[in-house]
Amino acid sequence: MGSSMVRRVRGAMGVLVAAVLALGVLVAPAPASAEPAAAPRIKVALTSDIDTFNPFLAILASSTDILRFQYEPLVVWGPDNEIAPGLAESWESSEDARTWTFTVPEGRLWSDGQPLTSDDVAWTFQQVIDNDALQQANGGLVENVESVTAPDPQTVQIQLTAPQASNPGAELPIVPRHVWEGVDAATYANDTDTVGSGPFVIESATTGQSVEMAANPHFWRGAPKVSGITWVVYRNSDAAVQGLRAGEIDVLNGLTPAQFQSLEGQPGITTNSGAGRRYQSIAINPGAIDAEGNPMGDGNPALRDPVLREAIFTAIDRQALLDTVRQGLGVPGQTEVPSVYADYFGFAPGYQAWPFDPAAANQMLDEAGYERGPDGIRLDQDGEPLRLRLMGRNTDASHQQMADFIGPWLADIGIATDVMMVQPNQVNDDSTLGNYDLYFTGWGIGPDPDFQLSINTCASRPNADGSGATSENNWCSPEFDELYAAQHAELDPGRRAELVKEAFSVLYAAAVNMPIYYADTLEAYRSDRFTGFVTQPTEGGVILSQNAYWGLYGAEPVVAEEAGAEDGGLPAGAWVAIAVVVVAGAAGVLIAIRRRGGADDRE
Repeated sequence: MGSSMVRRVRGAMGVLVAAVLALGVLVAPAPASAEPAAAPRIKVALTSDIDTFNPFLAILASSTDILRFQYEPLVVWGPDNEIAPGLAESWESSEDARTWTFTVPEGRLWSDGQPLTSDDVAWTFQQVIDNDALQQANGGLVENVESVTAPDPQTVQIQLTAPQASNPGAELPIVPRHVWEGVDAATYANDTDTVGSGPFVIESATTGQSVEMAANPHFWRGAPKVSGITWVVYRNSDAAVQGLRAGEIDVLNGLTPAQFQSLEGQPGITTNSGAGRRYQSIAINPGAIDAEGNPMGDGNPALRDPVLREAIFTAIDRQALLDTVRQGLGVPGQTEVPSVYADYFGFAPGYQAWPFDPAAANQMLDEAGYERGPDGIRLDQDGEPLRLRLMGRNTDASHQQMADFIGPWLADIGIATDVMMVQPNQVNDDSTLGNYDLYFTGWGIGPDPDFQLSINTCASRPNADGSGATSENNWCSPEFDELYAAQHAELDPGRRAELVKEAFSVLYAAAVNMPIYYADTLEAYRSDRFTGFVTQPTEGGVILSQNAYWGLYGAEPVVAEEAGAEDGGLPAGAWVAIAVVVVAGAAGVLIAIRRRGGADDRE
């Protein structure tokens, strides 16, 4: 059928972009005559560690949430998690989905006023492809990329080694070549006077205090209505709640149910409960192996036995943890895909969640030969007591709460635990290097599951020092790899969804990571100061920790909205509503090919 069958989005996106520009949607830009410096900064609570502001290396959610405001990929996830223009205004793929062509509009600028061209895109991709040290965060995004070329300043062509269902332009943050080629990209801190393409860029960062971001006057959708973002560091969420009450900050998320309820109905404060895109789980070290096939880490060797891992998961009551720790505000865990993504949620036929059945867990261990010692603790094959370390973050109260339940549950089946709550960075480092037995973890999942699957393949195992690729579960299975490859190349959406569910079900059945629940995201903001926040998804979604930047990009001072209403103009909320209609209408003609967020969302 030749070129007539080439799947195109250029025309559809042209209509969408024209409509968006005509309506001033997705947040109407400030008039050219406005004085950005006169607008206030919005202050956001930051209660988790930052690993780095280097987009090639950042994995912690707190870091990548900030970097999403600074660097756009070729295409972004829109307010309703649909593929939308990013650096590229349009794109098309060949019939076999191996050749993708993206168009970067003329006149695009970096925040320092330098031209933004296809050369920046090709250079960024090539750095990740060629440099093992730069694959830590997003190496999985380029595994199927054969070449990336820039035939002219406005055209990017990505050639894939095999057909791919997901859009290869999604998720990889594009950096300015004129800045990064003059530094060592593997060690560059990127925390002062930075240059980006998104709505905000990092001005400075002071460890333990704040991160300052300035509005980008050259952002192609229009400069934000606030002059910047100040991320204010708090030692925990209790302190951040007090900061919101006192007016020290304007927005925060990650609230506990009790904190959320205490803020409901408070003067000048509005609460928001959104469908979570993250899973909370407990992971087991199955015997970490590095990229060369050598053992790594200090995990208890007894955990290499799948029967022991299955028994541990069978002894954990997911529903009880949801009811007690989250007061029921969420959904019990199944696979790693949260319920907010209906197409890929749930198990494949023949699979189900581990039941809470302590009697069955005890029977499994009895039959496997794990005898109990005089103190009731079972002995491993070497006659040593089964004593396991359980690690969590000391900044997340829910981790200690869950440990308080899980410890006694495991004791009931003859397993002792030593609980240790440590800094988030240590959790990240130890889990990467395999220095753990059990630990609480969680990832933010994007609309397309491809990347989340990719970081569980055998090829995702890191180097012995933790550099290189990132493995989510320190696990490797040829069966899983085959399923990953099949779904990766499957262009039929229905068949692909079946393969995705089967792959995640195989991972679940390996008993290396059990999602406990998908918690609702609980947020609050000073509605007496700011309005215009755009949630993702627009119905029942979240303001912070999105798959893109809409939430804070949409913010504007309350006084600005009131002034607009007095002038007879539409308020920000009306513009956003129109935007949603336009985007939703245009999205119907887009190719249903999506990609998930990178490993950057790791906890």
